[in-house]
Amino acid sequence: MSVNIDLTTVWAFIIAFGIFAYVVMDGFDLGIGILFPVFKGEERDQAMNAIAPVWDGNETWLVLGGGGLFAAFPLAYAIILPATYPLIIAMLLGLVFRGVAFEFRWRDPAHRAFWDMAFTGGSIIAAFSQGMILGAILQGIAVDGRAYAGGWLDWLSPYSLLTGAGVVAGYALLGATWLIVKVEGGALDHAYRLAGRAALATLALMVAVSLATPFLEHHYWERWFEMPNMLFTSQVPLLVVIATYFLFRTLKKRATWSPFLLSLGLFLLGTIGLGISMFPYVVPDSVTIWDAAAPESSQVFMLVGVVLVMPLILAYTAWAYWVFRGKVGSHGYH
Repeated sequence: MSVNIDLTTVWAFIIAFGIFAYVVMDGFDLGIGILFPVFKGEERDQAMNAIAPVWDGNETWLVLGGGGLFAAFPLAYAIILPATYPLIIAMLLGLVFRGVAFEFRWRDPAHRAFWDMAFTGGSIIAAFSQGMILGAILQGIAVDGRAYAGGWLDWLSPYSLLTGAGVVAGYALLGATWLIVKVEGGALDHAYRLAGRAALATLALMVAVSLATPFLEHHYWERWFEMPNMLFTSQVPLLVVIATYFLFRTLKKRATWSPFLLSLGLFLLGTIGLGISMFPYVVPDSVTIWDAAAPESSQVFMLVGVVLVMPLILAYTAWAYWVFRGKVGSHGYH
């Protein structure tokens, strides 16, 4: 039994890593799409070129997160998907429109305004849907036995709308700070201004979500506000305050890489906070990771594949970012 528990925990961390990797890598290019309407002319071309060579590879991690959930925790997959079908469909359609826009805005200049709108709209819809999925899981999913027992719109609530807005703001922050690394000239000045505004919005929404979450489930409250847990969990908001201070300081000093890395740090702290609230539940207060886990033999088989494949994905991703390092121009990447 102890071996099974260990494997299940390992798979929980693998999926959490895959989701965080997706947020890190696809988050900033979704963020650039969210910010796209405020750019004009060559600024738009620079913004697009900042992510064009790597955006599709970034979405590999979405496959790992979703596929890993299906393979390692099939019961959780069978409950969460029916509870969030409209959001998942919206997210996938947004990603499709955004992906098509990458190609067609260069190849079809006569309709570039339409493709720019598709790029922005797809990015906002995908980001907002991801945030609402998170909110829907955190606020609780109705479960009867081993199946979803709720309605078609149970995911829609003020809390899920709040988490959706929080993810949109956070991705905008990642997008603006990534542009600081990649663009130059007037676009760079614009990116610094946008990063400051996005940081304020992200911080405000992080505080709002953090204050609302403990009231959703009793065990959330226990984790964050009852002793002795509070001695450990209080370090997370403290680190958020420290990271935020240094983020604004580096933006003021017009640092290049530090704002982006500190923004990633905020997302990492948010992920840690999410783990503190939810663990060991994959469907809060209903299904633990051990309840939802696949058989031990399946976990072992899949783990061998992950051990072989994940280093290759990480190596290829690092190589791709190295090849396309440096500032970008405004000419198409094709």
